[in-house]
Amino acid sequence: MKFTIEQYQELKAAIVKLVTSGVKSVQYGNKTVTYMDLKDLREALKMMEEDLFPERFGRVRKIVEFDRGFNRKCSV
Repeated sequence: MKFTIEQYQELKAAIVKLVTSGVKSVQYGNKTVTYMDLKDLREALKMMEEDLFPERFGRVRKIVEFDRGFNRKCSV
């Protein structure tokens, strides 16, 4: 999916509005907008961030080292 920065900023503003006012629906003129749950909005925001800013969500590389006991130095 490709999102725009404007869409990201609008969703972020909607989350702030939802959190600060507690309003889930807004009516203006003849239109009504009902926002999703806060959890759903946050998931959508994270999905947009992963698409727009992939460098923030780099893969974590794990390195494992095994020692089988061969080539050990013995001190006498």
